[in-house]
Amino acid sequence: MKQRFTLPTLSLRLKLMLSYLLVALGAILVLAIVVSLAVQNYFDSSQRELLRADAEDFAQQVGIFYRAIGGNWGNAPLRIETNGPKLIIIVDASGTQIYNNQPRFLPSIDQDESLLTQALTQALQGQVTQGHIAGSSDDNSFSGLYIGLPLHYNGQANGQVIGAMLEAVPEQYPTGFSPNDFVVNVNQAILITGAGVALVVVLFSLLLVRRLTRPLEALTTAADQVKQGDYTKRVDLPKSKDELGRLALTFNAMAETIESDVTELRRQEQLRRDLLANIAHDLATPLTAIQGFSEALADDVISDAEARQETAQLIGREVQRLRRLVGDMQNMTSLESGRAQLDLAPLDLHALVDETLAVIRPECEQAGITVQNEIPPTTPPVLADSDRITQVLLNLLDNARRHTPEGGRLTVGARPKGNMLTVCVSDTGTGIDPAGLPHIFERFYRVDRARTASAGGSGLGLAIVKAIITAHGGTIAAESNPGQGTRILFSLPLAPLPLKER
Repeated sequence: MKQRFTLPTLSLRLKLMLSYLLVALGAILVLAIVVSLAVQNYFDSSQRELLRADAEDFAQQVGIFYRAIGGNWGNAPLRIETNGPKLIIIVDASGTQIYNNQPRFLPSIDQDESLLTQALTQALQGQVTQGHIAGSSDDNSFSGLYIGLPLHYNGQANGQVIGAMLEAVPEQYPTGFSPNDFVVNVNQAILITGAGVALVVVLFSLLLVRRLTRPLEALTTAADQVKQGDYTKRVDLPKSKDELGRLALTFNAMAETIESDVTELRRQEQLRRDLLANIAHDLATPLTAIQGFSEALADDVISDAEARQETAQLIGREVQRLRRLVGDMQNMTSLESGRAQLDLAPLDLHALVDETLAVIRPECEQAGITVQNEIPPTTPPVLADSDRITQVLLNLLDNARRHTPEGGRLTVGARPKGNMLTVCVSDTGTGIDPAGLPHIFERFYRVDRARTASAGGSGLGLAIVKAIITAHGGTIAAESNPGQGTRILFSLPLAPLPLKER
């Protein structure tokens, strides 16, 4: 089986640094080549222009000299002073060489003699020729630029051609500064500058890559800690507001959402456990009583006929208690799941409260409690299910009655607010402890566990009330102070007005 070769994994920091280096070095290399070629081209062009200008000026002087000596090359020797080492060859109209000032230190040009002869011949024909003497690899061979141009009588361009001249400048001098040294120096400067820029790019890349990857490392560390269960972990926001800053903000927002969701899941899990425990407790109590009474009847422990009848009634009450608990749980489940069907219709809440108070008034009068409907008859109707709202009112009023002492008062009021009607059920009872107030609408929560258990409550009444109000699109809240009574406020949507009243 062949073993596969895998390349080592490069870190993001190294990848970024290498990318910066490759781009920067590539740009430096291209720029160096372009600048070097531009300098070389400019230098060559300048050298040719200088050579041409110098040769034309020299040719004009020779033409004037020829006229001054009477138009005969033999009348006076030709003496020429040149600036710098250069080669000058002059021939007369017949092509006979009359002047050659090749310095001793200049390399030999024998191998290019035919090229120079051809240039002089073309110059005698009135042509100006420029070119380059390549020379050879031998250090003693001449290489450089040359120009061949005709000589005119008295230096006039339209004058008679009296001969031709060739001027050449070497690329390299034996000693001292040579023209090509400029290009060499420029190329060296470009190379040194490029190396310096590359070094600066390396340092800058290190700083920039470190600055870019540090937030990513922090995000990676934080994400790993979140993965391990630390949902409180957050990252420090970078100073920049770029993509990394937005990524850090998004990560923190995500972590907050995860922490909130996990906290809520844990709370829901705890509620589920509490719910199961409460259901088991509330089911176990009547079942234990039913089992005990049933065994007593089966074993003839209770032989008296009246006592047996009373025991049978107790069993019946416990069965009813179980049925109420199961019914409340089914009702609660259907409301919370949205499966419960609401028969919505315009509802006169003033009349409904009167009917509800008529049901509970006898028990309140026996306990010395006054009940009062403070909802004005002109209150606009609400869009609600009459049976469900009756269930809400009965539950709230019964709770208030059981916690209101003799001489107290129960009041139901309402006032419109926007497109909702806020209903208030208040009492002058014992009130609710502030620690328990936020939990009274939770399932199986009991403010007074001993009293509620003895009264046979399931602990689902207020939770069902909240579910009914929520199903109507309203809200419910409680306000209370110990010893000063309690106010339950819930809202219901107002019924839409008929078209003729709009």
